[in-house]
Amino acid sequence: MGKLYDRADIYDLIENESRYNGFKSHWENILRGRDIHTLLDVSIGSGSATLQLAELGVHLSGSDLSEAMLANCRKKAEARGFDIKLKCCDFRNAADNFDGVFDCVASTGNSLPYVSNEDLLKTIEQMDSLIKPGGYLYFEIRNWDKILTDRKRFFPYAPFFDGETRINLTQIWDYNSDGTITFNIMYLFEKDQRYLQMEVFEEHYFPIKRELFLEKLKAMGYRDIQVLPYPSHVDRKGTPVEDLPWYCVIAQKQ
Repeated sequence: MGKLYDRADIYDLIENESRYNGFKSHWENILRGRDIHTLLDVSIGSGSATLQLAELGVHLSGSDLSEAMLANCRKKAEARGFDIKLKCCDFRNAADNFDGVFDCVASTGNSLPYVSNEDLLKTIEQMDSLIKPGGYLYFEIRNWDKILTDRKRFFPYAPFFDGETRINLTQIWDYNSDGTITFNIMYLFEKDQRYLQMEVFEEHYFPIKRELFLEKLKAMGYRDIQVLPYPSHVDRKGTPVEDLPWYCVIAQKQ
């Protein structure tokens, strides 16, 4: 079964201007009151969640393991007139691929749990080595504590369209005996109420408990560690972050 991140053409079908502006509002909220002018996203993918920073005046750099995703990121950046620096590399070796330090080093899109908890904590150390004193570490992540408690299997998305083609996207999760979770991601394409095509992908995740990485950040001397709703600008009507499906973390380096 194929990997979705090898099919940037399908991965980006869900994107539209409304989603772009939603991510932009999120970043406006994150940047407010913080001295961030340079940012490296070590899991930038096709840039869907990060390119808005270039529009907001941040000098953006990014890396990803997928050349296909980076190619889409370049195309989207060029179409908007953004000048960004991209490299193809593993975020576990980010410090070997970038020179200098950044105001903020980020990992977007729940990418960190693609590796074991041990490697994830080492990746945070790699990210830290690229952050200037007083700079910020940022990442987005699914609420794995809630996922492991609820153990839901089916996650349908609202249908979306590519021209006249309706796309139905569903995730089906398998909870494995070794503690990992397999995400089965199914795209069903329809037109004129007729089935056209189905694409199924499989992704493998290593859940990480919130307390594990929070303790890691504290041990590294980070301060003002904030766990925020993701996206951060959406009104959650008082729902605690612990009960949300996603959140983001931002912390300041001493």
